[in-house]
Amino acid sequence: MSLLLLASFATFAQAKSSAKSDDQKWKIRLRIIDAIPKGTNYTIAAGTDVKIGSSIVPELDFTYFFSKNLAAELILGTTRHTVNLQTTSAKTELGKVWLLPPTLNLQYHIPLKGVTPYFGAGINYTIFYGAKDAGATLSYKNAVGFSTQAGMDLSISDKWFLNLDIKKLFLKTDVTVAPSTKLTGVKIDPWIIGIGIGTRF
Repeated sequence: MSLLLLASFATFAQAKSSAKSDDQKWKIRLRIIDAIPKGTNYTIAAGTDVKIGSSIVPELDFTYFFSKNLAAELILGTTRHTVNLQTTSAKTELGKVWLLPPTLNLQYHIPLKGVTPYFGAGINYTIFYGAKDAGATLSYKNAVGFSTQAGMDLSISDKWFLNLDIKKLFLKTDVTVAPSTKLTGVKIDPWIIGIGIGTRF
């Protein structure tokens, strides 16, 4: 009888633990990211290029799990970049602009002991706002782009974990330089490298 009760208790505890794990459908992460646009953005003429600087900012994301492997992640953050005109001999600041690129990725997670690597891909819509002119008056066209992602969660406890993440956004925009010069298809294509902490519930 004692063995039967012990076995029943073990089965109940295992089921409860499994149910608890299944109930944890959400992860929230807070990262510090470095958004690094591609080195060459738009060649106006030989030796003359428009370059967009990098930006270090906080980023917040929310992940919902459809199963233990399949999830969707919404990434929220905004970055401020300096736009320069680069020649072989000089660099002139044209202005600054904020980018707001909400991104939705579909992810595949591989739960291992103490670590969960994941891979993802999705779509983003980038909003350009808060442009501040310096050497020129610039305006930017909002744009749709694609996203790829790889990262891992490193467990600290049952609830908390560290996160390492890298994303690549495939993004280009049209830039208008007042009064009438239009640069079509300026590639930004940033790498976004992040480290942070997260919780599951």
